[in-house]
Amino acid sequence: MSRPTPSTTPPTAQPHLGTGGSCTLVGAGPGDPELLTIKALKAIQAATVLLVDDLVSDAIVEHASPTARIVYVGKRGGCKSTPQAFIEKLMLMAVNEGENVVRLKGGDPFIFGRGGEEVEHLRAAGVQVTVINGITAGLAGLTSLGAPLTHREHAHGVVFVTGHAKPGDAGTDWRQLAATARDAKLTLVIYMGVSGAATIEQELLTGLPADTPVAIIQHASLPHQRHAVTTLGTLHATITREGLASPSVIVVGDVVRGVALAVQDASALPLQALRAG
Repeated sequence: MSRPTPSTTPPTAQPHLGTGGSCTLVGAGPGDPELLTIKALKAIQAATVLLVDDLVSDAIVEHASPTARIVYVGKRGGCKSTPQAFIEKLMLMAVNEGENVVRLKGGDPFIFGRGGEEVEHLRAAGVQVTVINGITAGLAGLTSLGAPLTHREHAHGVVFVTGHAKPGDAGTDWRQLAATARDAKLTLVIYMGVSGAATIEQELLTGLPADTPVAIIQHASLPHQRHAVTTLGTLHATITREGLASPSVIVVGDVVRGVALAVQDASALPLQALRAG
């Protein structure tokens, strides 16, 4: 992918006083470029510098101007990653050089994307930041299987939670969360939980039944998406057997029963209707 600079600054970007530079955090969604918002697409096209996360698909980056400078700053759990402090330094340097900077992040910038940290750092340096939301993988993943995250009969709410704590942090209290999910009828959407699935399963079973439906969706919305539907009591065994890995989301709750209903509805349709869909 080529480098240098287009011209227009999108109306969403806020210039950094004294430099003419600007910074926008853009949610690229779960991967399918057709799930980009129009606002996100315009920002990508107008960027002179794009700092791109590891999970952003090539099909989305292709929307950038051919003169834009593209810098890949991958961050993946368990993999070699670009240090967060270095990414923030790059962003600030580019803004100070008068660039129209887009920080292109998988999913939504403010759902486990460290967008909050980056906004705080830039604001502390006097840079006003615009944020453009993207569809998060937890929503796109279960929707792709034909089931909702909330349902009046099965779930009164949804909790997005990380299965990966930063060093020195005790992380999620899964036992407390299980009890709350049971009592309040909540769907749990767990990001970055595959590597800790054995512990998550064990802890959630203290408050949720073993037959609680679970879906694991890998590469949500992409052509190579894979998924498995199982129960909480066999979560870790299913992930191991099916070879599911990061990036995946784990959805726990009665709404997952809707996946089976969606499959039944699809199988009941005539072949012509299935082809049309």
